[in-house]
Amino acid sequence: MSSLMKAPANTPVWVSEERCKACDKCVAVCPAGVLAMRPDPQTVLGAMIEVVTPEACIGCNECELTCPDFAIYVADKKEFKFARLTDQAKARAEAIAANNYMKLA
Repeated sequence: MSSLMKAPANTPVWVSEERCKACDKCVAVCPAGVLAMRPDPQTVLGAMIEVVTPEACIGCNECELTCPDFAIYVADKKEFKFARLTDQAKARAEAIAANNYMKLA
């Protein structure tokens, strides 16, 4: 039996909300604006991580490596073709950071 987590089909990055404590560290390090926090009154901090633009994921693994709770996962580069980092993705990441890591309207 393998201990490796199987990626959902056609998904570059995904979150285990059960493990996530909504610290927003993964959002802070994402260079492509793929992640953001969404309001969630059911959680202790009132927010939860959301993958807002999965098609922009460049597979850098920064989010997965930064997560203190092992709650975010990035697909294997052998199994998924990731996007290139575009100026539009960089601008989105800057806008999310300026919005205190919350999801843009």
